[in-house]
Amino acid sequence: MHVGVIAPEFPPEIGGIQTYAYEFVRELARRGHRVTVFTRPHTDGEASLPGVKVVAVLKLRRALDRHILRDTTIDVWHVMNAAYAWVALEAAPVVTSVHGNDFLQPYLPVARPDLQRLPRLWRSSRWRPALEKALGRQLTNRLVRRALPRAAHILANSRYTEQALLKKYPACRGITSVAWVGVSTEYLDCEPTRNAIDHVRLITVCRLAEPRKNVDLVLRALARLKDRHRFSYTVVGDGPLRPGLEALAQELGLNDRVRFAGFVDAAALRRLLAASDLFVLTSSISATSHEGFGIAYLEANACGTPVLAARLAGAVDAVDEGVSGFFVDMPTPESIAAALERFFCQDLQFDPAACRAFAARFTWERVVDHAVGYYPVRTHSDIVR
Repeated sequence: MHVGVIAPEFPPEIGGIQTYAYEFVRELARRGHRVTVFTRPHTDGEASLPGVKVVAVLKLRRALDRHILRDTTIDVWHVMNAAYAWVALEAAPVVTSVHGNDFLQPYLPVARPDLQRLPRLWRSSRWRPALEKALGRQLTNRLVRRALPRAAHILANSRYTEQALLKKYPACRGITSVAWVGVSTEYLDCEPTRNAIDHVRLITVCRLAEPRKNVDLVLRALARLKDRHRFSYTVVGDGPLRPGLEALAQELGLNDRVRFAGFVDAAALRRLLAASDLFVLTSSISATSHEGFGIAYLEANACGTPVLAARLAGAVDAVDEGVSGFFVDMPTPESIAAALERFFCQDLQFDPAACRAFAARFTWERVVDHAVGYYPVRTHSDIVR
């Protein structure tokens, strides 16, 4: 079967949706399917996968991206971001994976107009980009609302994501299911390397672009504990919030306890997770963004590291309380500090093997097994042709 995967977010970009698309495609190719990935160009070049053709042509505009549908050898289209659900208006069958932020407030303005083509308006370059952006947001929202119900099936990454989707788009009822996410074998093959030392090692992994990730609240919580407990805190990731967070750490007197590591490669990340005692990501929910699932929780667990999360959104599905981690009900400096205090005092202890066993329940084989059940039936001759 020839699967056309539309993945505007794809490695070498870093993020949960990028990981989802990459691992999904890798598993499809491993099974012998012919896979073509359509993505946008990356300045560092394109990811390479055995048996996968990566075509970097997407312009993030429906009017410019329609040409990808001309490949008549595609048997099924799989869209990896709700903004591209418009493909279901022009081709079939189309299966769509949704993650949360991509449909709550579509951030890829694929329906934005090109006002430069209109008479006289092209001269007004000062205000044209802002107007195009505003119109693009509004028109893309309308397009997603119209297109999503036309998909053959919609795969949600958690129960919470499915519920949020149906609340916003009730017309999708009857064509959704939860496919979950997976954790890559590289993480599951990673052995814990924690040694007995005199302080607790904490780690957070996230893009420092969304305030709802609450890294600032973790810093404020740690400031409450710094005089009673020995710990170090590593923040992996980068983004526009980093300078403010670094300044906050200095203001709180945490300079000697907190390290901002920036982005690191996958091998270095696995080493950091395997050497950490607790992964901390206590994300909130906003009107336009939530933690759809949180692959990072599973990646930490796969390395034998328990997690602290907020009992909100998809994190509820990503953490087995008391086995792979624990929760704060609402993320505040006070609640996070109280939870960390329990961990520091060893009131809460976790078995690395149990953490790894929980993560091992989430495989990309399982995700793809679920998804291909909604692909059209093909004969054996359609595989690897």
